[in-house]
Amino acid sequence: MSAEIVIAHLYPREMSIYGDLGNVIALRKRLEWRGYDVVVRPVEVGEPVDLTGADIVFGGGGQDSGQLVIGADLLARGESLRALAASGTPMLVICGTYQLFGHGFTTIGGSELPGISVLGARTVGSTVRMIGNVVVESPFGRLVGFENHSGQTTLDPGQEPLGTVTKGHGNTSTGHAEGARTMNVIGTYLHGPILPKNPRLADHLILTALNRRFGVTELAPLEDAVEHRAADVAAQRPQ
Repeated sequence: MSAEIVIAHLYPREMSIYGDLGNVIALRKRLEWRGYDVVVRPVEVGEPVDLTGADIVFGGGGQDSGQLVIGADLLARGESLRALAASGTPMLVICGTYQLFGHGFTTIGGSELPGISVLGARTVGSTVRMIGNVVVESPFGRLVGFENHSGQTTLDPGQEPLGTVTKGHGNTSTGHAEGARTMNVIGTYLHGPILPKNPRLADHLILTALNRRFGVTELAPLEDAVEHRAADVAAQRPQ
């Protein structure tokens, strides 16, 4: 039997819009192509799940209504998720989950949704809709994706962004920062989904997980020509 990697998928019913499920598929396939067994463990509201065995944590985007549904449950799991983050577990959280991995989100209607403060960020709803194609320069090279949000996310002093926007908006309608990165936790507004078109980022999450679990220091290469062509096409689209 080959070695096994566990992906904890946070709230797939409520937080999986704009193709975000494709990120889990990309992680699974890139692991399986390298000979690993993959278990995707859904984390649903109110259902007990032991997160201590998770090798990768993923959470997607959702409507404000979805955030309201998951908010209290995520808070209840906050201690476990903060402990996983502190131990170096790789995590990717998109849009709505990214917001709740910060200090909190104030909806445009005035509802206060407290976050779990894994990332030093706070989000406030606005009347400005940030929608369109995005290109970001990051430590993982050029990243491409699609954003659709009205939340304006401000990073704490010293909080590192994921990267710098060269096309699109990112965290706010007036700045150039996109996402946030603390330890091995990455938050971003990039849908699309992000990982199939950005295999270097996908492999960063995978190698981090394999290194923690099995001491792996190098990944077997994959043929990513199609993925790179898809990223090139996306980067050339107008905002």
